[in-house]
Amino acid sequence: MDRIRIGTTSWTDKTLIESRAFYPPGVTSAEQRLRYYASRFPVVEVDSTYYGLPSESNARLWSQRTPPGFVFHVKAFRLFTLHQTPPQALPPDLRARLGAPAKRHFYYRDLPPDIVDELWRRFALALEPLRASGRLGAIVFEFAPWMQYAEEHFDHIARCAERLRDDLLAVEFRNKSWLNDRTRDATLEFERRLGLVHVITDEPQGFANSVPPVWEVTNPKLALVRLHGRNAATWRKATGSAAERFDYLYTEAELREFVEPIKQVAAGAAETHVLFNNCRDNKAQLNAGDLAKLLVAGGGA
Repeated sequence: MDRIRIGTTSWTDKTLIESRAFYPPGVTSAEQRLRYYASRFPVVEVDSTYYGLPSESNARLWSQRTPPGFVFHVKAFRLFTLHQTPPQALPPDLRARLGAPAKRHFYYRDLPPDIVDELWRRFALALEPLRASGRLGAIVFEFAPWMQYAEEHFDHIARCAERLRDDLLAVEFRNKSWLNDRTRDATLEFERRLGLVHVITDEPQGFANSVPPVWEVTNPKLALVRLHGRNAATWRKATGSAAERFDYLYTEAELREFVEPIKQVAAGAAETHVLFNNCRDNKAQLNAGDLAKLLVAGGGA
């Protein structure tokens, strides 16, 4: 277990705080919550950086409020992962330079190169306090579900890797075309060649935005597992909150299914991190604690 870390994809979810089931009474400030979370888990994913650019001041506070060795994985800004991006997600000064938007959402291809360059620069610069303190893990690129297996998208991923060439990048696909029987080997080889961390997922199957769990290590530094729950009824929903979409509590039997695969990938990576994204109420925290106990016990019945 010294090379396997278990955590969740956030510590500030609205339903988590409102549930009052994880944070003790009196733990109410941003600082108190992060310090308490870091006393329970050694790793977390920052979800807010998907919705807007991170700030250097927040990254500095995160470093100050966590113990040495704590790891923050950081989600890439949504524009970089080819998701539709509302104008208000851009910094005000860059938004002003663009003028009145012609449509409700921007895509990566819509923005002029100088704006794109500046967004990348600010994103990378804001993470410097985490880098300097040794707390920055991987930058997690959760690509849009319409991003299919295609040469232009291989090129885009390669350009993302070049933009952040000094950081560790993790890639999660949300389109089944990347990891089917015909394309899986080429996708994994591409990730290995660029030093990208292949994100192993657990999620509902049978949809265009479903990918199977492929338990492979593509960068020996890190194996990264993200567990989204198995709520098939909400997996394809384009509306509603993330808490609604990922509302799922793994059973003990389901958690036991992960023990051996996690140990197998851990044998091929310096570290293995498992992040629960079933972010309704305290379900992710409950499952993270339970899986950690199963791994220590060996997962036996």
